[in-house]
Parts: sequence; C-alpha cells; structure tokens
Amino acid sequence: MTLLIAGGGIAGLSLALTCHQIGVPCRVFEAVERLAPLGVGINLQPGAVRELADMGLQPKLDEIGVRTRDYGMYTKKGLHIWTEPRGVWAGYGWPQYSVHRGKLHMMLLTAVRERLGPDAVVCGWAATGFETHGDHVLLHLRDKAGRTRSEKGSLLVGADGIHSAIRRQIAPAEGDPVWGGAVLWRGTTQAKPFKSGASMVMIGYAGLRFVSYPISAIDPDTGLATINWIANLNYEPGQRWNKEDWNREARVEDFLPRFEDMRFDWLDVPGLVRSANQVFEYPMVDRDPLECWTVGRTSLMGDAAHAAYPVGSNGAGSAIVDARKLGRAFLNHGVTPAALHAYEAEMRPVTAKVILTNRVAGPDKILDLVEDRCGGQFEAIEDVITYEELAEHARNYKRLAGYGVKETNERPRTIPAGAFVKWPQPKNMGVSELQSPNA
Repeated sequence: MTLLIAGGGIAGLSLALTCHQIGVPCRVFEAVERLAPLGVGINLQPGAVRELADMGLQPKLDEIGVRTRDYGMYTKKGLHIWTEPRGVWAGYGWPQYSVHRGKLHMMLLTAVRERLGPDAVVCGWAATGFETHGDHVLLHLRDKAGRTRSEKGSLLVGADGIHSAIRRQIAPAEGDPVWGGAVLWRGTTQAKPFKSGASMVMIGYAGLRFVSYPISAIDPDTGLATINWIANLNYEPGQRWNKEDWNREARVEDFLPRFEDMRFDWLDVPGLVRSANQVFEYPMVDRDPLECWTVGRTSLMGDAAHAAYPVGSNGAGSAIVDARKLGRAFLNHGVTPAALHAYEAEMRPVTAKVILTNRVAGPDKILDLVEDRCGGQFEAIEDVITYEELAEHARNYKRLAGYGVKETNERPRTIPAGAFVKWPQPKNMGVSELQSPNA
C-alpha cells in the first residue's frame, strides 16, 4: 500500500526520493496548484549534503549553488571577530552549499518526477486532516474550489510546513507559531562577492544584524554573482505583524535607515539592499517542541515537526535528514507504525534541543557577547574575548545540532547502498532481511 506524504516542499520531496530509492510506493499531495521556485537563499550543512549525494544529486547542487568556503562574524562597525572554514575546507567529506531555496526545491521536484513519474506529486490539494483505521490511514484533502477527497494509504507523513493541518490535528490545543520579536527582511542582489568570494558573513548583534553570502557562481562577463542578504531587527513581541509569509513584499524604508552606517571597505550594506529587485518581510517564528509526533499511522517531519529559528543553517537540511531517517526506519521496521515511532524516538529529542537552543544560544550569540562587552569597537578582539571561548562556542553548537566534523564523517550511511524493502513485508523486519533492488 502507498505511503502518503502531505506537502510537496523540500521535506516531502526528499522523502519521496528516499522512498523511491528503497522501493516504497508513495504519493505527494501539495496545496498549491503549481509549484514554483519561491524564496531566497539558504544553506545546506555537509550532513544534509551527504544525504543528497547518496541520492545522486550532488552534481546538480554544484550547478545551482556555491560551495561555502568560510563563515565570518563582524561587529556593527565591520571589525572582525571570528572566521572559521566551512565544508571541505573545514575537513568535512562533503561541501556546505549556499543555494537559492527555489532552485533547490525545483531540483528535488524534477528528480521526483523523473524517477517516480509525472503523477507522483498531486498539486492543488491541501491536507485538512486524517483518520486512522486498523490497517490503513485516510488523508483528507480539499482543493481551492472547496471540493474534497480522501486518499487511502499504509502510513501518512505530514510534511506540510509550519502551519501543518496534520500537526494541528495531533496537537489541537497548540495555537499559533511563537514570535519572539525578531523581523527579517530578505532579498537578493547582483553584486561582486566579498572576502573569499564564497564567504558567509554575519554582522552586528541580535537587535541589528545583517547576514550575507553568494548563492550563484560569478558571471565571467560581469564579475557579479547573486548575493543573498538578510536584515534583522528586534521589536516588542506584543506588536502585530503579518506572520510567516515568505512572499510578503516589503519596503526598504521600513528597515534600511537602521543599517545606513554599515558601509565598509569590503561590503556596502545599504548599497546592496537598495540594488535588490525585491525585498520580502518575515517575522521570525518557531514552534515549541511537541511531546509527540506520531498518532496511529501518522507522523510529522520538517517544519511541521520542528520549526526552529533560522539561525543555525540547518532548517532545510534537517528536513532532508528527517527524510533519510524515516527511510532507514522503514528499512528496519517495514512501512509500519513501528517505523514511525522509531524515527520519532531518534529525531524528536535532537530537534527539540535545536529549537530551544536557537532561541537563546545559536551560533550568532557571540555577536551579542562582543556587543555587550565593548559596543562593537575594539583595538584587538583578544582584548574582548579569547580564541578559546570563540572556538568552544562554535564546537558546542555543531555538537548539539549534530554536525561536528568527526561525527559527520564517521557516521555510517543512513541508507545502506542497495538497501531495498522487500514486499510483502515479514514481521519484525531487520536490516539483515533487506535485499538489493536488483537481487
């Protein structure tokens, strides 16, 4: 019987590709009538890139993204605090990529349609809820015209984002996403890359922060690349904002005056913002960790399961890892509720820690510490904070988020090469009972 996936974003499509790899029939149901390349830049950590490489997609990543070389922190006055190498330059076996979210999404969608067929993703049908029965689950759907339908499957995975209807049924008393007062303005600009040419930089502190990095190769004729940028200001949480709409267009005059002084010999922040074609506004929200993701034959993944503040470069990557962990659980336990519970037992505690840590002690908190100690002005950074303190903070966050160098490189493949779920499934299937799709 088919695995049902509610949501055709990065999470849902990654799960569909994983299911195809291990021989699990699946179908994706997406609310929008036509999937399009929306959004701006994101980062993929090496652990997530490793999983995409195991799906045969790394060559496509090199076509659409940039191998991030280093990550630097600077005060609001442009003074250097800390830089660390990233990806293969840091010793990982895989790169870190900076990429346009829309291009990544379309890369996954193309791969799903090529491998699973053009009907694998059904657009225009939004998940509204589910029913659990003895040996199957029903996914309830509704289209824009108000028509309804139900699909029958062996299991259901809710990958329908931060406003997940599946999560709402699992946790009906939860309420709206949590907004802590931060608002992001995001855009892309054609400009010359800065620093190494593949650098990610974070400037300022929590109440006045600017992040930027290239997400395309340099045009050989113009010397320009697509530069992603994020401007962040903090407000009182009691104020009202239009929440969680990644495609809400904004006005630069609403935030740019606060960033006018960020003009350095290596980056002109106001110039970068003014040259953007479009700017989007997004109040930064997350959700409190749930005590349970799985009910009967239904579970959650991606933002539907663990939406976190986007400060650790692990949002899209965690959705990809979820997909692979679910695939591994299907290999170990069959396409059964036991697989959903095994997946949740592994992933829910880890992601809960990330949600809570990103609120108070993400990798950017060094910026706040330096601002508090010296107001962003110093002669030598060693007079403000030691190298050991900087390095330990970076190591601790990687360790908590699960992407330390040694941990990533030495971890066995999530999906063993050639592993394939046998049908029909025997009870208590284990890894030793897997067979190759060509066997």
